Amino acid sequence: MAVPKRRTARSRTRSRKAQWKATPVALVRIRVDGQERLVPARLRRAYERGLLP
Repeated sequence: MAVPKRRTARSRTRSRKAQWKATPVALVRIRVDGQERLVPARLRRAYERGLLP
C-alpha cells in the first residue's frame, strides 16, 4: 500500500481546494419552434431534434 512521505498540513490542503472554481456553461442561442432559446452548446443538437423539451 502506498504511503505518503510526509503529512500535508490541513491549512495547505484546504487552501489548495479553495482555489478550484467551476466554469460557467457555454450557452448558445438557437431557434426551436419559432422561439429563441439559450441552451448549453453540447445539448444543441438534442434540442434541435426535439429530444429535449
